[in-house]
Amino acid sequence: MSNPDELLVGISAAVESEPSNQMSLTVVVGGAVITGRLAPEAVWRERVAEVLKDSDRLGPFSDVFARGPRRDEPGRGEAPTHLHFHLARILQGSVGIPETGGMYRVAIKDVSAWTVGDLSYFDQ
Repeated sequence: MSNPDELLVGISAAVESEPSNQMSLTVVVGGAVITGRLAPEAVWRERVAEVLKDSDRLGPFSDVFARGPRRDEPGRGEAPTHLHFHLARILQGSVGIPETGGMYRVAIKDVSAWTVGDLSYFDQ
């Protein structure tokens, strides 16, 4: 979307205002379907930093995420530009990748379609 969807920006702003990850969303970005729960950016950054810190190879990158903007910094009242997915999967056929869920950051302007809710596949 060249102009970010106002509803999607509103959903993201609501998630940012509450320390909750209960809002499930499914989006289409560049042909990929991503489904999962949204998290506030600060919570998302903190969790990514924790995961990276525990890695021998990727540990040095944890500071990049830990240094991210905080809610109390000037300019944080601006409209969100990204969605921060926690426990998310990229849907491919009948498989969700990764199976356990991952952490994805998606630019709202790049979302071409979306729906409220988390899509799942079940073997029948």
